[in-house]
Amino acid sequence: MFSRLVKPQTVAGIAKSAQNFSTSSQNNVKVAVLGASGGIGQPLALLLKNSPLVTELSLYDIVHTPGVAADLSHINTNSKVRAANGPEQVKDALKGMEVVIIPAGVPRKPGMTRDDLFNTNASIVRDLAQACAEVCPKALVGIISNPVNSTVPIASEVYQKAGVYDPNRIFGVTTLDIVRANAFVGEAKGLNPTQVNIPVIGGHSGVTIIPLISQAKPSVDFPKDQLKALTERIQE
Repeated sequence: MFSRLVKPQTVAGIAKSAQNFSTSSQNNVKVAVLGASGGIGQPLALLLKNSPLVTELSLYDIVHTPGVAADLSHINTNSKVRAANGPEQVKDALKGMEVVIIPAGVPRKPGMTRDDLFNTNASIVRDLAQACAEVCPKALVGIISNPVNSTVPIASEVYQKAGVYDPNRIFGVTTLDIVRANAFVGEAKGLNPTQVNIPVIGGHSGVTIIPLISQAKPSVDFPKDQLKALTERIQE
């Protein structure tokens, strides 16, 4: 999930944070998912429940969280699941957490740009970031909520105002762009997408998404018009 990150920090800083996470206390990581009842939050919580790295999984949303937590608690893995439901319980959900993932917000619908999501999702991320800054300021925070180009800076500003900002601990999760690029190029060339690697740089909104198809592995070549169409499809 964290293979591509949007945030104001160096590559060395990212590597250091990832190393700290991967080597932390013998598979004893406490993770919170804020927005756990949504279309991204539920499958994400399922994956985390099955991870041997996670020993405590805290699920938060404004509705339906107890039901999601109850279903996941029946999976025979070692992690414990707890639920928090509604804004008054968000701080309880964050107590003791080492990693916080935020997929909360309105999903992008057909015809919408990421900018269309800003007015609603910006305030949601702001409020959740305020709770994180107060309760678990040292946790690694991965923000999925779009527009990531804007929600990551919003969270960073909240942390700065709270006096707990660390640029090595706030991330924008944008792996989708790489997955999409690999799938589309693999489809166009008749390749197995799992064997295709397209570097993607830039941001996570429209033309700020820059797939480096010329650097693809294995190497691929497209006519200019097809390359333009493929790039625009990845950026949509």
